[in-house]
Amino acid sequence: MSEAPRRITQFHLAFPVRDLDEARHFYGEVIGCPQGRTDVSYQDFDFFGHHLVAHIAPDGAPLQTGRFDGEAVPVPHFGMNLDRQSWETLAQRVKTAGVQFAEEPHLRLKGKPGQHVTMFFFDPSGNALEFKSFDDPEQTFIP
Repeated sequence: MSEAPRRITQFHLAFPVRDLDEARHFYGEVIGCPQGRTDVSYQDFDFFGHHLVAHIAPDGAPLQTGRFDGEAVPVPHFGMNLDRQSWETLAQRVKTAGVQFAEEPHLRLKGKPGQHVTMFFFDPSGNALEFKSFDDPEQTFIP
């Protein structure tokens, strides 16, 4: 009996934003996410094949800090693990748009299992985003 091919599962995340037009510009124009369903209180985005929904919440959400590999990282955050070319393209796109990085693009876990490049930045509503590219994607979940 042959093994079934592994399916990539689409994730869904609903998150607060202070302004939908601002979110539409940032996710649609800066990052390049096509827009989906919309209403006066939300906007869907195709986030690299996954489902994001920005919900209007003028007060936003509190931000705290955690630590990983000796560095402070924003919590909560969300993002994607991309192939290297897509990661490089996005890093350049974000730089060109003048977005300030919370963590400049850099190598993390150098010489260790799970080595990857990463970058953190915030959307206009203060949501923290992290984008990674693993040298070996098979090491994504390595302990």
